[in-house]
Amino acid sequence: MNHGHDEFYKKILDNNKIWSETKINTDPEYFQKLASGQAPPLLWIGCSDSRVPANEVIGAAPGEVFVHRNIANMVVHSDMNMLSVLDYAVNVLKVKHVIVCGHYGCGGVKAAMGSSSIGIIDNWIRHIKDVYRHNHQYLNSIIDDHARFNAFVEINVKEQVHHLAKTSIVQGAWRDGQELCLHGWVYGLNDGIVKDLGVNLCDNSDLDTVDRILF
Repeated sequence: MNHGHDEFYKKILDNNKIWSETKINTDPEYFQKLASGQAPPLLWIGCSDSRVPANEVIGAAPGEVFVHRNIANMVVHSDMNMLSVLDYAVNVLKVKHVIVCGHYGCGGVKAAMGSSSIGIIDNWIRHIKDVYRHNHQYLNSIIDDHARFNAFVEINVKEQVHHLAKTSIVQGAWRDGQELCLHGWVYGLNDGIVKDLGVNLCDNSDLDTVDRILF
């Protein structure tokens, strides 16, 4: 058996052809219009988890969402991949919204609550452990394990929104009067519903003075 062309692999190639034909039958110029450029109003920073597809969650079509995903939807200030995506989205595409979307049942967040070694991911999870350490008094006060897990998922998202706000990219956009709002969401795997965590930042008013960049 040629494992490079197993049934699943052949199926997804066939699915692509069917999908393409369906789109063209609906709108013969569908792909020409997409190829002409993109102007998405939204950057989505989400988890790599296969169960949380950015476009489908919000019913958005191709061309409407610029996407960056990593394990546990982290905003790490030394992550050049994330910063490059953010810079392009904010300064070239001029997105008006950036959503950090976590999800309940996140494996990366769960791993950060334990001490088992998984592999190279341990180095990435260290960033998530830092979030726990900064909030350990509140989280450790939650007796129920499942409730503590859910609370940590929510806190992690809120922390990442604030990390976003502190980047020179977002700070520069706000300095220039650019319309840009940051939001924190958590997606429920059990019901497909998004929870807005109420952390919506559109300027520096909710940041400590030390976190604001003076240009």
